[in-house]
Amino acid sequence: MKHFATMLLAGLTIMVTGCATSPPEDPENLCAIYQENRDWYEAAVNTREKWGVPVHVPLAMMYQESSFKHNAAPPMEYFLGFIPIGRASDAYGYAQAKTMTWDDYVKETGNSWSSRSDFDDAMDFMGWFVYKTHKINGVSKWDARNQYLNYHEGWGGYKRKTYRQKPWLIKVADKVDSRAKRYAAQYRTCQEDLDSSWLWRLFFG
Repeated sequence: MKHFATMLLAGLTIMVTGCATSPPEDPENLCAIYQENRDWYEAAVNTREKWGVPVHVPLAMMYQESSFKHNAAPPMEYFLGFIPIGRASDAYGYAQAKTMTWDDYVKETGNSWSSRSDFDDAMDFMGWFVYKTHKINGVSKWDARNQYLNYHEGWGGYKRKTYRQKPWLIKVADKVDSRAKRYAAQYRTCQEDLDSSWLWRLFFG
C-alpha cells in the first residue's frame, strides 16, 4: 500500500510538471499569447462566460503579478544577507494568490482540486476576484486600474483607500490599466480568428 501511494504521488508530480507552461514568447501581445497557448484562450472564454469578466483584464493583471510563470513566488528574504528566513508573502502561482484568499475561493466555488500553478484555475480565480470586487466595491469589471488596486490591497484596504499612501502602487496600477487597454485593442484584431479556432477545437479537437 505504501509503495502504491509513493507511485501515485510520483505519477501526479509528473502530470503536474507536464502541465506546466513556459511564459509566452511575446507577453506584450494578447493575440500572440492566446495564439501560442490556445488552451489559455479557452480558459479566458470560460471565465468570461462564468464571471462576466473580459478576457483582457485578468490577463493584464496576471502579467503584472507573475509574468506568466506558473511557479512564481515572492523573493526569499535573508537575515544578515545569507540566512534564508522565508518569503515576504505566501502568494504563489500565475495569479500570485495568497493562501487565505485562495482558500476562500475554493470554499465559495467548490473547486477543491484547483491549483495555483494551473493556468485554468488561476484564470478562474481571477475572474472570481474581479466579480467579487465589482459586487463588494462597485468597481467595473473593465476597470483594470481599480480592479488591480483591490487585488493588491484587498477589498477592505481599497475601501479605506490605503493605496493613497503608496505612490509606487498607483504607478503600477496605471501600468496594468495601460496594458489592459492595449490588450483590448489587440483583441479586437484577432477575436474572430481566436473564436473560430476555439470553436473548431471545441467540436473537432
